[in-house]
Amino acid sequence: MEDSRPKTVQIYLPDGNARSIRVAEITSRTIQAVQIPRQKLEAAGKREEVRRVGVYFLFGDVDDNASKPPAYIGEAENCFQRISGHHQRKDFWTTAVSITSKTRNFTKAHAQRLEHDCIRAAQGAERFRLENTQMPAEPHIPEAMLAQLRDNFGTIQTLLSMLGYPILDPIPKEEDTDDGGTKLYCEGNGAEATGEYTEDGLVVFEGSIARLETQPSASETIERRRENLRDDGVLEQEGDHLVFRENHVFNSPSAAVGVVMGRNGNGWYGWKDENEQNLHELERQ
Repeated sequence: MEDSRPKTVQIYLPDGNARSIRVAEITSRTIQAVQIPRQKLEAAGKREEVRRVGVYFLFGDVDDNASKPPAYIGEAENCFQRISGHHQRKDFWTTAVSITSKTRNFTKAHAQRLEHDCIRAAQGAERFRLENTQMPAEPHIPEAMLAQLRDNFGTIQTLLSMLGYPILDPIPKEEDTDDGGTKLYCEGNGAEATGEYTEDGLVVFEGSIARLETQPSASETIERRRENLRDDGVLEQEGDHLVFRENHVFNSPSAAVGVVMGRNGNGWYGWKDENEQNLHELERQ
């Protein structure tokens, strides 16, 4: 779970362009993240920190044929060299992020363990579609090193999320609403969905039931989104309805209503709490 203590994150823009290379760090930590747009790969290669031992991430954009953005996680003794290799072989990615130690403390063993932990966390978080074809074996490392890497993992999680890639952040679960969250409901015409409004958007919880058929008046966007969710295994037909097989984040309440109800709808009024207050009343009044 991500550390909730206050932090100061520093971002350095080597060429002054916020959409170009960005170097991020938590000022009290030794981990450094370098975000590299693919088009800026050659310029990034001139930076010494990306040529160190570490882990790296490749991120792509959501397309019309998928419900989640693609990502790849790897480790290397020279992150830039490995990313450059993927530039020749992998088409899906648009941005790379290298994670290295400011103090040059990482060894190959550190990187292998971090790669293993990051892949496992990303699989559990279910926010991105991993392009990794194999799960690396769990490296056996000394207890003291493992304790250090757990702290490093929390820093990596924060930096990636701050850069806009929450690949390691677990999606809120239904039981989390017992600790103060507000459970929301979207019901009608055979649909029985529960969810929560979070900083990411509207999370529809695993086990929620959506309508099997899309109404003729529904937009192409809704139809395509439902098809993509079925193709990715997020939605699965069970009898005369669809069931969410995992928690899924929608970027808006209305997008969630569209998938659950199979029609266009205003999610601010379609999601309600147990007292029948809609999301508009709960969040915007």
